[in-house]
Amino acid sequence: MKEPEQIKEEYEDLEFQLFRMQQNMKEIAKQQQVLGIEQTKDEKWVIVSLVDDGYSCKILLNECESAYRGNWDFMIQAKYDDPSTIFIGDIKGEENKGFGSICMDYLKEHALDQNIRCIKGDLAKRDWDHLDRLIHFYEKHDFDIVVNEAEQSGEIYWNPPY
Repeated sequence: MKEPEQIKEEYEDLEFQLFRMQQNMKEIAKQQQVLGIEQTKDEKWVIVSLVDDGYSCKILLNECESAYRGNWDFMIQAKYDDPSTIFIGDIKGEENKGFGSICMDYLKEHALDQNIRCIKGDLAKRDWDHLDRLIHFYEKHDFDIVVNEAEQSGEIYWNPPY
């Protein structure tokens, strides 16, 4: 059972996050399409948004613990290879906070909305120091993964379940 002081502290933190969320939503919506509000595995609130110019798309995530100053806290950067394929170019931001999973779910939803038949990407030599974590992440999100250990390269693929 939680102590009254701990409950009060959690309530005040939540109240502050909701205030920040309201303020940040106004600012983010001026520049990006707001897709949703989610709660992380650490029970922190985040705002998910999209920038899409028809050639590339970015799924952006912003925490609600601090004021939005025009910068994102996490991003999946992708481009349209052709009318039916999105290619993930980079994933940027702090790891192990659940941000990647939130953004990947929104990227997949965006792909379905755009009638995209495939999301793909590369595993590059620069990823090799955290390859196990990447494989776990992509498997968790139902991607097929092909790894070439000898060349330290690989590819990932996701096709919608329809």
